[in-house]
Amino acid sequence: MAKSSADDEELRRACEAAIEGTKQKVELSIRVAKTSGILGISGKLSRGAMAKPRVLAISTKAKGQRTKAFLRVLKYSNGGVLEPAKLYKLKHLSKVELVTNDPSGCTFMLGFDNLRSQSVTPPQWTMRNVDDRNRLLLCILNICKDVLGRLPKVVGIDVVEMALWAKENTPTITKQQANPQDGPLPAVAEEGEMTVTVERELVSQAEEEDMEALLGIYVMGIGEAEAFSERLKRELQALEAANVHAILENEPLIDEVLQGLESATNCVEDMDEWLGIFNVKLRHMREDIESIETRNNKLEMQSVNNMALIEELDKLLERLRIPSEYAASLTGGSFDEARMPQNIEACEWLTNALHGLGSRNLDPSFANMRAVKEKRAEVDKLKTTFVRRASEFLRNYFSSLVDFMMSDKSYFSQRGQLKRPDHADLRYKCRTYARLLQHLKSLDKNSLGPLRKAYCTSLNLLLRREVRKLCLFSFFFFFFFFSLCSFFLLRGLLKSPLSSLQLCALLSQQNLFSSSQNSQRHVSLVCL
Repeated sequence: MAKSSADDEELRRACEAAIEGTKQKVELSIRVAKTSGILGISGKLSRGAMAKPRVLAISTKAKGQRTKAFLRVLKYSNGGVLEPAKLYKLKHLSKVELVTNDPSGCTFMLGFDNLRSQSVTPPQWTMRNVDDRNRLLLCILNICKDVLGRLPKVVGIDVVEMALWAKENTPTITKQQANPQDGPLPAVAEEGEMTVTVERELVSQAEEEDMEALLGIYVMGIGEAEAFSERLKRELQALEAANVHAILENEPLIDEVLQGLESATNCVEDMDEWLGIFNVKLRHMREDIESIETRNNKLEMQSVNNMALIEELDKLLERLRIPSEYAASLTGGSFDEARMPQNIEACEWLTNALHGLGSRNLDPSFANMRAVKEKRAEVDKLKTTFVRRASEFLRNYFSSLVDFMMSDKSYFSQRGQLKRPDHADLRYKCRTYARLLQHLKSLDKNSLGPLRKAYCTSLNLLLRREVRKLCLFSFFFFFFFFSLCSFFLLRGLLKSPLSSLQLCALLSQQNLFSSSQNSQRHVSLVCL
């Protein structure tokens, strides 16, 4: 059999070097594998739970008359040197449990009662074989019994079996007597060394004899577990039958049992009656709860509908609201050029409001509401007032503009200065109110007829005045032209009638058409 790591002196020295300075003595050191997962049925580690090599060292420290025991967990660093990882006090050890999922029986857990998180599964320690496991657990139990005076709870491990194993495999501790002054101790023990056998029994001799006698009674002649189980069942049935017969033979006990059964029956009947009453009450309560839930659902639905209705009414009120600045512009605002942007904006709002309150663009349920009808009548009243004011202003504006142009003589041709009529100023001033006319057309098409009539009447006066002036001066021009032609024919300057262009060129050569005064003088000469 392979040598156990508990007998490895180099491992013991490495552990002592790792805890040097703590004044603790290493009692046992052994290599283990640490896992945090759960072992499967086949004994292999579950997914994600990898075994990590660790060294468990049991150490003691003497403090006065008391002795403290510790369980140290050491791990290997990157350089392969042992270093302390965790420290447990054996006085807090409450349970030693064998992991049943491991068929080899080499995996166990140590439970401590001072861990902060009891919900976290403690680590599992796996030994190389059962002998190493028994050796470590026996060392822990013996130290707990000798130092602490108590044993932790052992689950899944037969203490008697461990005691028998300890009796057969008692470890020996070798003592070497040497004087430190004589030099270092030799590495190998000689034949004259003294061996001392240490036996620590988990159970007393009397308890062990009683257990062996008890086991001998039941194990005698039995080789298989199934036969032993059948024998126990038969004995149990026989004991129960004997107990029943003994009770039946005793009449007072029978009467007492019958009275107990009768009282129990009465209690059951009373309980059944009470349960029926509670069932009726619970049914009524269930019906009340259902009705309350139904009303609650209706109230919730009504609340949601009210919220949606409030939102729709807020939107409708926003559409029905008439801004005060627009109402002021539509009912009594000025139509000056500086105020036209505000008037145009008010017209646009009025057009959109009429379009939004139309029957086509409004929900039928809203169209029949009294508030909507009243607001539509108010908007129609604003439209009528604005159309009337705008039409009256434009008629007066056209008339005043034409009167102003007719009163200004610079717009017409004067004597001696033929001038083409210029309507640029008229078009510019009328362009200012072009958008107003477009909105009037969209608001009320019938208002354009009187506006066209007023515009044409005013413009007709201007055009007639311009035509009259143009015809008068054209007559004087042609009369002057034919008079000049007769004059030049009489003077002999012309031998045949000329065209108007030739006559103008001749007049420019003679400097006779340079000014209006020359024209008047020649006209008077012709008249003479």
